[in-house]
Amino acid sequence: MYPLKRNRRLRTNDSIRSLVRETIISPNDFLVPLFIVEGKGIKQEIPSMPNYYRFSLDLLEHEVKEIWKLGLKSVLLFVKVPDNLKDNKGTEALNPNGLMQRAIKTVKNVCPGMLVMTDVALDPYSSFGHDGIVQNGKIINDGTVDILAEMSLSHAQAGADFVAPSDMMDGRILAIREALENDGFTDTGIMSYSAKYASAFYGPFRDALDSAPANIKDVPKDKKSYQMDYANRFEAIRETEMDIDEGADIVMVKPGLCYLDIVREIKNEVDVPVAVYQVSGEYSMLKAAAEKGWLDHDAVMLEQITAIKRAGADVIASYFAKDVVKLINS
Repeated sequence: MYPLKRNRRLRTNDSIRSLVRETIISPNDFLVPLFIVEGKGIKQEIPSMPNYYRFSLDLLEHEVKEIWKLGLKSVLLFVKVPDNLKDNKGTEALNPNGLMQRAIKTVKNVCPGMLVMTDVALDPYSSFGHDGIVQNGKIINDGTVDILAEMSLSHAQAGADFVAPSDMMDGRILAIREALENDGFTDTGIMSYSAKYASAFYGPFRDALDSAPANIKDVPKDKKSYQMDYANRFEAIRETEMDIDEGADIVMVKPGLCYLDIVREIKNEVDVPVAVYQVSGEYSMLKAAAEKGWLDHDAVMLEQITAIKRAGADVIASYFAKDVVKLINS
C-alpha cells in the first residue's frame, strides 16, 4: 500500500521548494567587515583572503556606497595601525583623530543611514599583538578594561552606532556601558563578542591587520588565557548571560561553522539578537578550494551562510556578504 503522506511532494520543483523554504537569506542578515589603512588611493588585496581588500579612507567612500546600493546596511570597521604608532597600552586607540575615528566619520559622511559598528580591542594597536596589556608574561585584565571603555567612548564620540568589544576581558561590557551612559551616549549599542573561541581560523585576519601575537620572550604566544577553550560548551552560555546582564545589546559567537552547536545553545537560552562571525579562515578555505576546482564556490557559500542562519543567527558578519547578496539578487 502506498503511503498517503509523501514528503517528496514538497520537493517536486523549485517553485514549491522556494514556497516552503524555512530559512531565507536577505541583505538584512549581514554585517560587512571592512579593513581600513592610512594613505590615499589604496585598495590592497589581502594575500591570504583573495578578493578581499584594505581600503584607504578615500576609497572606503566608494566601497560604502557600493555596499549600500546592494542593500547592505551595516558595517564593522577594523583598522591596520602603522607599527610606529603601536605600544603596549594601545595609546593610539584613544587618539580622537586616529584612523578608526576618521573611518567612522567617513562612513557616516558618505552614507548617514549606514549602521557603523567598531572593533574594540587592543591587538591592532598593541606592539605585542595582544588584546590586552602585557605585564610580567600575563595579560592584565582590569587595566585593559579601563582602556577599552575609553576606546569605546572615543568611537561613540566619533559617531559609531555600536561598539563591538572583541577582547574577552572580564567585566568589560559593564565598564563600557557605564562609560557610555555617563557621557550621555545612552543610544550607543554594544555588540559583545561573548563566546569568542581561541581558534586556529583567525590566521588570515591577523595577516590583514598585522595583529598576530609577537614571538617575544615573556609575551604569551597565543590568546588562550582570555579567549575560550574550543572544547567548552556550557562556558559559552555563562559568558553570554554575564554579558547580557552587564548591558550587551547583541551577543556574538565566533567563529561560525565549527560552533553552530554553540549558536543554537545560546539562541535557545537568551532573548537578545545573536550574531555569528564567519571568520577569515572559513572564507579563505572556500576560496582556496574553489580555486583548485574542488568545490563549487557559490553553492558552498550559500549552503554555509544558510547553515549559520538556520542554527539561529540573527546577524551574520561575513566576508562573503557582497558575494551572497549579488548572487541572491541575480
